[in-house]
Amino acid sequence: MPMNPHPTSFGVFKPVDHVLMSFETAADSDAAVSALRDAGFVDSDVFRYTPDEMRAQAETDIGNAGGLASLGQDLNLVKAHLALALQGQSFVVVSADDAEQVQCVTEVATRAHATRAQHYGTLVIEELIPPGTSPRQIAESPDRGLDLQKRTRDDVLGPEADA
Repeated sequence: MPMNPHPTSFGVFKPVDHVLMSFETAADSDAAVSALRDAGFVDSDVFRYTPDEMRAQAETDIGNAGGLASLGQDLNLVKAHLALALQGQSFVVVSADDAEQVQCVTEVATRAHATRAQHYGTLVIEELIPPGTSPRQIAESPDRGLDLQKRTRDDVLGPEADA
């Protein structure tokens, strides 16, 4: 079940003191939820989003985004969530407000084959697992998107990199 109330900052989804993970398959998402329960997280700490639920939420957030949402990466992250939801990925959000919990969730995300895992702090959103396949980062901006939205080496370096 999605988070209720829906935590936002400047009109877009920002679950502070939580980790958001995405998964290519429902089986991987189920495995993560099971592992989180085995690690001591209770049902009220764990929220699930189907691809359709995340798509609807992201579209609403993008429509409601305030001007300040584009100053940081908050709006870009919502756009990335939308792209993943359109690919059929499922999402799990888990409460993790201390370093030990974040480390535990990171281990679960890695074992369950999460495609993304981010810890939302008040000011910083931390990537917990290496995103994408990029050999190096490029400068990020609201117009260019996030590194992890780049899927291939050519997307990042361009086909001329091999020339």
